[in-house]
Amino acid sequence: MFCKNCGKDIPDNSMSCQNCGAPTNNQLDTGSNGWFLLGCCIPIAGLILYFVWKDQKPKTAKKCIIGFLTAIILTVIFYVVYFLLIMMGAAMMGI
Repeated sequence: MFCKNCGKDIPDNSMSCQNCGAPTNNQLDTGSNGWFLLGCCIPIAGLILYFVWKDQKPKTAKKCIIGFLTAIILTVIFYVVYFLLIMMGAAMMGI
């Protein structure tokens, strides 16, 4: 890995550059819950961001994919319940 500030070679697990002290991407990978919310509200964005960040920002990528999966599971549950309610209503009406 190379420092974005001075261009010197730094170890992959380093939190900052030993030469200039600039923070690395490792320090910026917080995996905040905002990324989960984005993945849940806009599932396609969560899926795309997971594949973009899975190597550079693994914590953030994990939050995005968990948000994506949560949205998909909730959507499936919604449609199953909706379908069951329609079928029950039709059965009660004798259709």
